[in-house]
Amino acid sequence: MTQDAGKTDNRPLRVVLFGAESRELRPVFEPHPQLRLVDHAPDVVVSYGGDGTLLAAELRWPGLPKVPVLNSRLGHRCIPHPAPEVIGALAAGTLTRCEYTKLECEVNPPEPGRPGSDFTLTCLNEVNAHMGRINSAVRFRLWLDGHPFDGGAEIIGDGFVACTPFGSTAYFNAITKGVFSRGIGIAFKATSHRTSHLVVPEDVTARFVITRGPALLAFDNAPEYVSLNADDELVVRRHPQNAVLLTCGPVTPLHEPF
Repeated sequence: MTQDAGKTDNRPLRVVLFGAESRELRPVFEPHPQLRLVDHAPDVVVSYGGDGTLLAAELRWPGLPKVPVLNSRLGHRCIPHPAPEVIGALAAGTLTRCEYTKLECEVNPPEPGRPGSDFTLTCLNEVNAHMGRINSAVRFRLWLDGHPFDGGAEIIGDGFVACTPFGSTAYFNAITKGVFSRGIGIAFKATSHRTSHLVVPEDVTARFVITRGPALLAFDNAPEYVSLNADDELVVRRHPQNAVLLTCGPVTPLHEPF
């Protein structure tokens, strides 16, 4: 699918630059009057850095198209072409639009009768629960679409990860030595359970209940952490809104860079 930034009129495309060194790109935009650099209300976000910069951009501007220009030694998901070439293609409207599944995670404290969740977070890569004390394992149970995993067995380990195909090259791969292209991946960290991971269809809802904490919850590379304790519940499902990347061509397999 060719580039579509969601703009339907002939006004210049509003572009915001994001990244520690993104100001270096300003001269690259001068030959392109159809692109206007702005500080707010953008149509497109140009992420200049590595994969972490891209994740941070999606957290700040969820759902807006991102152009991930590589400016890092670590940029598995970023375009390695020269910046003038990428920005020229953005101006010409010839970039390729790619959409990626995101996850949402409801965090529910153990308060019977309380309506709704405490809050919901979203992620492009993963939600990541980890033991809150280095010498104390996390215990939890898992349900898939309301069905208890392994008969309701309590799982003991360092924590767990729930991730998208996009995020499967990160922590999920470090645990399992594999990636996947469809569904939701769940991996158990340093577990004594006979199963270390599973991949379920993308329409499945996964419910985790902490049976012994403390634990910490992180999502993508957000600086915030959430403290978890016994009986706290996490409900993970596919988010209705996808992430959109504009790239210089069709995306290669997940284990390869763009």
